[in-house]
Amino acid sequence: MRLPKSLSWKGLLATFSLAATMMVVPTAAASATSAPTGGWNDFTCQPSAQHPRPVVLVHGTLANGTDNWLAFAPYLVARGYCVFSLDYGMLPGETLIGGLAPIADSAQQLSDFTDQVLAATHAAKVDIVGHSQGGMMPRYYLKFLGGAAKVNALVGLAPDNHGTTLDGLTELLPYFPGAADFLSSTLPGLTDQVAGSPFQQNLNAGGDTVPGVHYTVISTKYDEVVTPYTTQALSGSDVHNVVIQNLCAADLSEHVTLGLTDRIAFHEVANALDPAHATPTTCLSALS
Repeated sequence: MRLPKSLSWKGLLATFSLAATMMVVPTAAASATSAPTGGWNDFTCQPSAQHPRPVVLVHGTLANGTDNWLAFAPYLVARGYCVFSLDYGMLPGETLIGGLAPIADSAQQLSDFTDQVLAATHAAKVDIVGHSQGGMMPRYYLKFLGGAAKVNALVGLAPDNHGTTLDGLTELLPYFPGAADFLSSTLPGLTDQVAGSPFQQNLNAGGDTVPGVHYTVISTKYDEVVTPYTTQALSGSDVHNVVIQNLCAADLSEHVTLGLTDRIAFHEVANALDPAHATPTTCLSALS
């Protein structure tokens, strides 16, 4: 394949980076220092008998622990949960945009934060809800960092569980000498998410899940970032994979809005967190 002279690897990198930004809510909506926390990240919160496990929210690439959860965290707080979110994977000097550091390092940050939540709440385990990279990265924590003993359930909203091709864009990287190395050295959190990367091979070797954890994956067929969307599904004995359009055919959410504003998806997450009191998720769940 011979590429046009006008198309350089730098141009590809710019396109790749632009596509990757679609993984998260635009940070223009709020900043980590100015956005309200709406009652979450209250380390004096003590879980109730009805909701005995605190919920840890894990943001996606190029987001932070506030912006990604401006709608969903208050949704859970209003339902009586103790809710916590962290910032992770920020490169040196960065204070707003996360998810760009090596994912193994980010998983260690999640481990440390989870320990803080457990110590403050005196709970035995947490539940984790993550969007995009935030739905996949915790699997490293569960598999390699002892997280399975501390986590009851992992719920992923549009998680890139087996990497992504970004609609085939990543398949062009070999045609741009130096592009892959540049990404790996400067933005390892993106490189780790490419389908077939060494990180993905290591994460998924020997099976998608670990015993003792309940897994839920919520996907949308309109996902334009984690592609193909069918690769988000997990295999295992304790896995619930759902495509949101199978619950409400009229739901047009794509990658970002599934985790940001989709109350139909929120309802399905609530079911996963409290299966004993689950109610059917339908189009009308958008009003609940």
